[in-house]
Amino acid sequence: MRVTSFPFSTILAGFVAVLVGYASSAAIIWQAAAAAGATPEQIAGWMTALGLGMGVSTLALTLWYRMPVLTAWSTPGAALLATSLEGLSLGEAVGVFIFANALIVLCGVTGLFARLMKVIPHTLAAAMLAGILLRFGLQAFSNVEGHFVLCGSMLLAWLICKALAPRYAIVATLVIGALVAGLNGDVVTDKLTFALAMPQFIRPEFNPTALVSIGIPFFLATMASQNAPGFATMQAAGYRVAVSPLIIFTGGLALVLSPFGVYSICIAAITAAICQSPDAHPDAQQRWKSSAAAGMFYLLAGIFGGSITSLLAALPLSWIQTLAGLALLGTIGGSLFQALAHEKERDAAIVTFLVTASGVTLLGVGSAFWGLIAGGICYAALLRTKRA
Repeated sequence: MRVTSFPFSTILAGFVAVLVGYASSAAIIWQAAAAAGATPEQIAGWMTALGLGMGVSTLALTLWYRMPVLTAWSTPGAALLATSLEGLSLGEAVGVFIFANALIVLCGVTGLFARLMKVIPHTLAAAMLAGILLRFGLQAFSNVEGHFVLCGSMLLAWLICKALAPRYAIVATLVIGALVAGLNGDVVTDKLTFALAMPQFIRPEFNPTALVSIGIPFFLATMASQNAPGFATMQAAGYRVAVSPLIIFTGGLALVLSPFGVYSICIAAITAAICQSPDAHPDAQQRWKSSAAAGMFYLLAGIFGGSITSLLAALPLSWIQTLAGLALLGTIGGSLFQALAHEKERDAAIVTFLVTASGVTLLGVGSAFWGLIAGGICYAALLRTKRA
C-alpha cells in the first residue's frame, strides 16, 4: 500500500475511529481487568494484545474484501465483565473468555448468526444504527454548555469548512479543536508516559459456575449488542459481506489470543460508521482505505498499549466527543433517510430507533438488540395488518 494513494480524509477517518473507540471504553476494559485482580503491568499487556488483535483483524479483513471492515472489542461485554469478574482469579477470567469465544466461533460454523442477519429488514437495520449513533451526535452539541470556547470553535470550523471544502471539514475541526485546547491549557501532558508492555500468558482455569453465570451472558451480550449492530451498520452503509466467515475469523482470533487478555474481537458498529461515511471518502468503493488506516492505528495503539490510558487522560473529553459527533453526522442522516424511506415500514423503524436510542438494558443485553426485537414485532404485526 502506498501512502500517496490514501487521501488524507481516509487517514483521518481511520484515526478518529480508533481514537473514539479507545476513548469511549478503554477505561471500562481496565476496570474489568482490575476486577479479576490483574496488575497494572498485566492490564497494559491486555491493552497491547487487544490493539494488535484488532489491528491484524481489521487489516486482514479490509484488504481481503476491499471494504471498510473494522473490528473492535465488545464494549457491552467489557461493561458486563467489569461487574461480574470480582472474586474470580485471572485464570478463571481467561476461562470465561475462551468459553464465550468458542461459542461465537460455533455460531459462525453453524451459520446460525448468518441466518438471523438475513431476516432483519433493511429499514430496521438503518433505524437501529441511527439509534446507536444518536447519543454521539447529541454530544457534539451538548458539550457547548460547559465548554463554549472549545466546542463552539470546533462547530464553527466544521460549518465553515463544510460549506467551502466538505471533504476537509473534520480535518479543520480536529486541528482547530486541538489548537484551542492547547491554548486554553486543557491538554494535560505532565503524566504522559510512553512505554512498551508485553502481553503475559495466563493459564486458563475453567470454573463451571463462572462459565454458566458469566460466560453465557457475556456471549449473548457480545453477539446481540456488538456483532449484530456491527453487521447492521455495514448493511445500512451498503456493504454486503458473508456473515459466517467474519464471525469465524474474529471469534477464532479472539479464541487464540484469549490467554493474553483478548476477551473479544468483534465487528465494529459505531467506529465503523466513521470509516463508512461519505466524509471518509466520497466514493464508497474507496472507503476501505479509511478502515485500513484504522488497522494501522490499532497496531500503533497496541505497540504502545501501556501508554493508552495516560494519552486519553491528556485529551479533553469534550474535544473527543465533539469530534466524534460531527464525524458521524453524515451517517446519522443517511441512516434516518433509509429507515424512513418506506412508508409502510416507517412505524416499525421509528420504534426500533427510539428503543435503541433509549439505552435500555434488559437481562444484561443492550438496547440495540431490544430495538430490533421491538421493531421486528411491530414490523410483523403492522405489515400483516396493512396487507389485510
